[in-house]
Amino acid sequence: MHHANHFYGHAHVLARYAGLGDRHPPRINGYVQHGWNIGDGLAPGHPYAERAPSLLWSEQTRRRAWSVGRRNVVVIGAPFAYLLALRPEDPPAEEREGTIWYPFHGWEGQHVKGDHRKLIALIQDTEPGPVTVCLYWHEYRMRSVRRLYERAGFRVICHGYRGHWWKDTDPEFLDKQLTELRRHRRVASNRLTSAIFYGIAAGCEPAVYGDPMILSNEDPTFGGTARIRRQWPQLHGTEVDRPTAVEIARAELGTDHRCTPAELRELLGWANLQEEEDHSDDSLCDGIRRPDHPARR
Repeated sequence: MHHANHFYGHAHVLARYAGLGDRHPPRINGYVQHGWNIGDGLAPGHPYAERAPSLLWSEQTRRRAWSVGRRNVVVIGAPFAYLLALRPEDPPAEEREGTIWYPFHGWEGQHVKGDHRKLIALIQDTEPGPVTVCLYWHEYRMRSVRRLYERAGFRVICHGYRGHWWKDTDPEFLDKQLTELRRHRRVASNRLTSAIFYGIAAGCEPAVYGDPMILSNEDPTFGGTARIRRQWPQLHGTEVDRPTAVEIARAELGTDHRCTPAELRELLGWANLQEEEDHSDDSLCDGIRRPDHPARR
C-alpha cells in the first residue's frame, strides 16, 4: 500500500465503510488522494507507481488529472465523505458554539513562515464567540507557537499525528476532527484547505481570512494561493454565503461520487475479502505512536 493511503487514517475509514471493521486495512490497489488540492490529486514529491490507479475525490480533480496526461484515474469521493456516511447522526451534544480555527501549517519537509501574533489579533477582532485553535501536529510540537495561542486565551488542540512511511498513523484522526467540527458553529482558516470543506460538510459556517502565510519551497505548478482566491472567491472573507459554500464543498469532496461498500471493495482491490464478522480474531491496528505524540501531552 502506498504510505500516503494511511495518512489521517484514511485507509481505516475506507475499510470500516467497506465492512472490514477496525482491523489493519488491506493493501489498497492504487493511490488515494490524501488532501484537497488544486492539481491532479497527487501530492508533489511523493513517489508512486506509474500505472497504479489514482483514486480521486472529485470530478474536477479527475478532469485536471486528465489534462496533464493521467489516464488511470477514478473518482471515489473523499474519505471524509465516507466517515459522514458512517456517522450521519451522532448523539446530540450541547448547542454548537464558537469557532474552530485552523492556522495554515507545515509538515516534515516544509515549514510555514508567517506572523502568528498578527493572526491572533485578527482572530480576536473577528470571532464573536469562544475560539478553539487546532494546530497541526507539526506546529503543536513547537512550544513557542503553541503557547502564543494558549496565552491569547484560546483552547488549543491537535487532532493527532497524520502518519508517515506506514508509521504513527492515528486511525481516529478524522473521527476526532468530525467530533470537534460538530461542536462548533464556525470553521475558519487563513487558507482554503481540506479542513474548511470538512467543516462545511459537518454543518459549520465557513470563513477564510487573514495572511495565508508562506510555505517554504511551495510548489507553484498549479497556481498556488493566487489561483485559489481567483477560482473560489465565494469562500473567502469573514462571512460566507452558506448555501453556496455547501454546494461547492459537496462538489470538492465528491459526495455524490461516494461508492457503495461493494463498489468500494471492488475499486480498492478488496472484492475477494470477507466482511468483518468473518474476521473476529483480527486485532485493531492503531499504528505505532511517537512517545511525544501530541495527543498524549
